[in-house]
Amino acid sequence: MPDRRFLSPETLAPPFGYSHVVDVRPGRLVFISGQVPLDAAGELVGPGDFDAQARQVFANLAAALEAADATWSDVVKVTYFLRDVSNVVQLRAIRNEYTDTEHPPASTLVEVSGLFRDDVLVEIEAVAVVD
Repeated sequence: MPDRRFLSPETLAPPFGYSHVVDVRPGRLVFISGQVPLDAAGELVGPGDFDAQARQVFANLAAALEAADATWSDVVKVTYFLRDVSNVVQLRAIRNEYTDTEHPPASTLVEVSGLFRDDVLVEIEAVAVVD
């Protein structure tokens, strides 16, 4: 496993389920494109239902990680794009089912006015580092 340090210095505001800094030494980088709540057939999962959409997105991310011979423990950075930032509480709960909560990845959350389709409520991209 590559050397990793998950840092949240006391000189920064306390984070909520993420690390301010992830310092990674040599390893293979895996970049996962933004995943959306489409199933394997390309059909939208959970129209109008943020929780259902977020769960599908995390399932898609898990499938992408598996394809790259990576796991959630290898994820060092996640970027969230939400149509409505008030869904952050549900997002965090679902995220905690997948990510390594002892060593959470660095993360960024952005509220956006739209995604590639009007009925998509969330998109998430990730970066992993594996041996």
